[in-house]
Amino acid sequence: MSVDEIKQLAAQIRIKSLGMVHRAKASHIGSALSIADILAVLYGRVLIFDSENPEAPHRDRFILSKGHACVALYAALSEVGFIDKSDLDTYGEDYSKLMNHVSHAVPGVEFSTGSLGHGLPFAVGKAKTAKMKNENWNTFVLLSDGEVAEGSNWEALLFAAHHNLDNLMIIVDYNKIQSMTTVKETLNIEPLGDKFAAFGCETVELDGHNLLEMTDQIENLKNKTNGKPKVVIAHTTKGKGVSFMENKVEWHYKSPNDDE
Repeated sequence: MSVDEIKQLAAQIRIKSLGMVHRAKASHIGSALSIADILAVLYGRVLIFDSENPEAPHRDRFILSKGHACVALYAALSEVGFIDKSDLDTYGEDYSKLMNHVSHAVPGVEFSTGSLGHGLPFAVGKAKTAKMKNENWNTFVLLSDGEVAEGSNWEALLFAAHHNLDNLMIIVDYNKIQSMTTVKETLNIEPLGDKFAAFGCETVELDGHNLLEMTDQIENLKNKTNGKPKVVIAHTTKGKGVSFMENKVEWHYKSPNDDE
């Protein structure tokens, strides 16, 4: 996809995410909006996949560790052909595959998440498997900034660096708001870039809403083979794209009413 097409994909992810959360009267729209641009770059340009064959052996693996932002991923998967767009209308309903935390029952979803801190350890296992089998696919995992405070992630990073897993890319959605307040007030994780570098990772920081910068940086990082796990710290805005939701902690949980 061109950058203009990626921009359109990001817009559709936001529109469909808002529709799902509104219909279901569900949560976490702020978290979904902050990753829409990241997902658009990944599914529009970076990831290798076959939507007609979700289990294609040489596909790249993508894990959404912040599984509460599932509507953004469901929307992306519908836009690139993994699921029918009409399926989005069932989000959050009884017996729907589109659960309120991301579910591997949905084609294109590798792993059910939402209990934070589990996505990266799982992704590390996937990356290690590819190395052991001498296969060339990559594993990508998208973390929330809040879950970076969990020890399971740092244990996984130690393992990844020790085993030279340069087929692993970690993207941190650094929107700086978690649950009821800011990340800094909850548990300060700075200096985040220095911490990842100290754990043996190839680390870059960028604007998580600049599509051209993200596309260039992530593609370049993907192609590096220096034995280091890769980390992208994406500075984002909670609720990005809806003026009255941006940087507002309440939109971690609220769902928009009809007027909104």
